[in-house]
Amino acid sequence: MELTPIGVGAWAIGGGGWAFGWGPQDDDESIAAIRAALDAGMNWIDTAAIYGLGHSEDVVARALEGRANRPYVFTKCERVWNEKREIGNSLRADSIRRECEASLRRLKVDVIDLYQIHWPEPDADIEEGWTEMARLQQEGKVRHIGVSNFSAEQMERCRKIAPITSLQPPYSAISPQVENEQLPYCGEHGIGVIVYSPMKSGLLTGAMTKERVAALPQDDFRRKAMAFREPQLSRNLEFAELMKGIGARHGRTAGEVAIAWTLRHAAVTAAIVGLRSPRQVEGVRGALEFRLSAEEIQEIDAFRKGNPAGARA
Repeated sequence: MELTPIGVGAWAIGGGGWAFGWGPQDDDESIAAIRAALDAGMNWIDTAAIYGLGHSEDVVARALEGRANRPYVFTKCERVWNEKREIGNSLRADSIRRECEASLRRLKVDVIDLYQIHWPEPDADIEEGWTEMARLQQEGKVRHIGVSNFSAEQMERCRKIAPITSLQPPYSAISPQVENEQLPYCGEHGIGVIVYSPMKSGLLTGAMTKERVAALPQDDFRRKAMAFREPQLSRNLEFAELMKGIGARHGRTAGEVAIAWTLRHAAVTAAIVGLRSPRQVEGVRGALEFRLSAEEIQEIDAFRKGNPAGARA
């Protein structure tokens, strides 16, 4: 697959009312956001069955209805839920197969372009799960298979069974931990990398403020995230101001700078950009082309070194 440098992330469009939601979301806004992103040139969408407990996949299907120029569609398995909306995990073969069939129905597609194991849980069942993923690929139900949130050691276990197309890890200037192990491993073994949360769930867009954080809906998972709480919050908002300043030199947003920072890494194939409205597309579409200079990368790295995560800037 030839991917554009950024693609549509469909986590938030799953809406509220589940454990890792972003609060209420208007489906018409979600559909308009997806269509605006595709019109801007993005050629792939990443969702997951668990996002809104199936709702995100339903919305993606509605957004793509009738489109002649269809994007690649990626989704994930392993996170499951019951009739009480309680979330669990399973890497058993029969569960993965059921999830795949359900995602095909919700997405209204004959084949999933990239099917990913969402989390390596339970660890003991990784081999069983990956064997079933390879079987689904052989049967033509999915074109490519990948993993998300895996360690290098867990990827190595999978690679002994079947090749891994891609890893999906969290990666941003605020949370660069995968530079230590996962990104070098993927570079060495020819595994593509599509990173999520390059703007750290909105913190590096340049639009987040302490007031906005305080006003987040009660069912927005970010209320409990450490990066959104003091003393981290002040440091991270200061980081966003630096990125806003760098972006201003080029007529770009802080978010586009944050995305470009992740794309500078040789192992990174593309970045997932979460979108909730057409207006947000305008704040990120420049990242299709905008890249940082060596001096600007040094500016960002200097801030990171001078204000380490966990310290009050």
